[in-house]
Amino acid sequence: MSSSYEKYKRRRASKDIARENISKRKENKFFTNLKLFILTSTALLLAGFVAFNLYLSSLPPIEHLEDFRPNIVTQFYSADGEVIKTFTAFTYDKVELKDVPEELKKALIATEDKNFYKHGGYDLFGIVRSSIQNVIARQAVQGASTLTQQLARILFLSNERTLTRKIKEIEVAARIEKTITKDQILEMYLNNVYLGAGAYGVSAASKIYFNKKLNQLTLPELALIAGLPQAPSVYNPYNNKDLAIRRRNQVLKRMLTMKYITKEEYDKAVEADVKLSSVPQIYTTNKAPYFSDYVLKELHNLGFEETDIIQGGYKVITTLDSKAQDAANESILKNMRAWGLTNKSQQAAVFSFNAIDGRILVYAGGKNYAESQYDRVQSIRPPGSAFKPIVYAAAMEKGISPNDLVDDSPITIGNWSPHNASPKYRGKIPVYKALMISSNVCAARIIQEVGIRSVIQLARVLGISTPLEYDYTISLGSNGVKMFEFVRAYGAFANGGYVVQPYAIERIEDSRGRVLYRAGKTKTTHQLSLKTAAEMTAMLRTVIQSGTGTAANIGKPAAGKTGTTDEYKDAYFVGYTPEIVTGVWVGDDNNKRINGLYGGTVPAKIWKDVMTVATKNSTMTEFNYPPVELANYHGGEVKVIGDDENPANEGKEVTTEGETPKEDNTQTQETKPSEQTTEQNKAPTAQSAPTPKTAPKPAAGGADKFAPIPMAVPEGLR
Repeated sequence: MSSSYEKYKRRRASKDIARENISKRKENKFFTNLKLFILTSTALLLAGFVAFNLYLSSLPPIEHLEDFRPNIVTQFYSADGEVIKTFTAFTYDKVELKDVPEELKKALIATEDKNFYKHGGYDLFGIVRSSIQNVIARQAVQGASTLTQQLARILFLSNERTLTRKIKEIEVAARIEKTITKDQILEMYLNNVYLGAGAYGVSAASKIYFNKKLNQLTLPELALIAGLPQAPSVYNPYNNKDLAIRRRNQVLKRMLTMKYITKEEYDKAVEADVKLSSVPQIYTTNKAPYFSDYVLKELHNLGFEETDIIQGGYKVITTLDSKAQDAANESILKNMRAWGLTNKSQQAAVFSFNAIDGRILVYAGGKNYAESQYDRVQSIRPPGSAFKPIVYAAAMEKGISPNDLVDDSPITIGNWSPHNASPKYRGKIPVYKALMISSNVCAARIIQEVGIRSVIQLARVLGISTPLEYDYTISLGSNGVKMFEFVRAYGAFANGGYVVQPYAIERIEDSRGRVLYRAGKTKTTHQLSLKTAAEMTAMLRTVIQSGTGTAANIGKPAAGKTGTTDEYKDAYFVGYTPEIVTGVWVGDDNNKRINGLYGGTVPAKIWKDVMTVATKNSTMTEFNYPPVELANYHGGEVKVIGDDENPANEGKEVTTEGETPKEDNTQTQETKPSEQTTEQNKAPTAQSAPTPKTAPKPAAGGADKFAPIPMAVPEGLR
């Protein structure tokens, strides 16, 4: 019995050992295959690297490379075929390498290519490493182009992000390395790299940004220039000084890491301010500079890089009306000079677009681009009474009629007592006349009637994204708005209640005439009823015919509104014909008072000059709206706005035929200007708006018990 059991145990042990051996053989086979695959793949990769290197080493040199000069042919065209900007005119100031400061060479090498003097023009392992990093990050976070590769791209290739272009770049870089020395490569790169503001090469950049010779620049100035090649437009200190400083400090940090500078030099350099040339030299032919800057931004949004735009030989057909743009440029200078507004801080801006299809026709962000590149079309300034149409449109949407009556008499809401520009009050007058004469007290009564929330909601859906205080004073335009958005909002009055997104580029062609981009149908959202658009247009036509905007009369169907802010710091005129909307702003960048400046003066005159030209070939000559009858004072059953608020009305009903009303500004406090605090008199920058004057917030409920206010631009307009 025991003998049989022993035999059984031995057989069982033998089977277990056999199974274990079989399992090990299977595992060994798997790892053997894996190792074989890795070794084979590595061998193939190495063979590929070797073969590619052998191929690159066999390439011939490039003839006459030393004589190369950039050939820049990209141009911007207006819609009527005029060249408005060309990149064939540029600054090219060649400098020999021995005259380039050592700090600049080191800054560039530290930032762009730390192994420049060691590689053969390319770094294949670096390309693989950066590709892995980019795949992990799911975006381009690391580049691997050497200075030689960048030079190859500058001289012979485009900036398209494709594998084919990358291979060609490496191939050309290898040929460059076989043609000239490292120092010659560095010298050629320093002379041909685009550094923004029309500057090609470091010597040109030194003159444009600092108005100095290259050997006169300080370490922080040299580091700033060395940081520009990565994104010349983004890091251009004229466009964004703070961003340029951050990029400069990154360059200095790299120099410290590579021990090109000491810790003491680094600490001193990062604290240095950037003192730019007071008047940058404009080397490019540019008939519409503010518009061209806007086009560059739109191109960037379409995926084009600035260097590629400038060097790509593109033909960019824009929406600009060159004749109307010329009229705007001339009118700004003529009318401001006639009004004595000759200080550099006294500025004007014009923005015009087609309300039907969104084409931008005129874009002037200031009176002199050479003195200031700041774009005031995109700045935030209070519009004054030009904001009142938003209030009145909210009233029309709630059923108030242009022929209803509103009480033009003094009113106090809490501790806020708005008053008109003159001591004259007219008693009960039609709503349309209240807008025509720009009565402040009537606007206050109307926003009290319809509710602050309704007005803010309407402003939001019309595309105004700037903050609006939940405060009655917004009815008089106390809050800042961005001119671009504000003029766009008026487009809804011209276009049957539709808000259209303006655009600047119609088509982009490459150097071979191939169309790379064609504008599609512009974004449009319906935000006002046709009835409201018709009523607002009927009312705003009276402003130009016999109200505060008579100076803007062009002898054609047109509607518009004047606006003047507190203490005459800003003046607006925004108006439109059946097709074209144009806005004009005049004011001081330092927020200083300009005595006697109303929206009905200089802005209205500029508007008239621009629109006379812009509407010359308009196909629509009359507003396509149902007729709206504007009745004079009458009896019958009409709504009276504000009657209960002031039963003892001392105002008298008077007509305004034959007189040109004086426009109300937004001086609304119960205190006089001289009594305002020092804090109130502080001038904000051109990018900010003054804090609105205190007025009581309405109690919960009533006209304002609706849905939350949408605080962002509608999705269709983003």
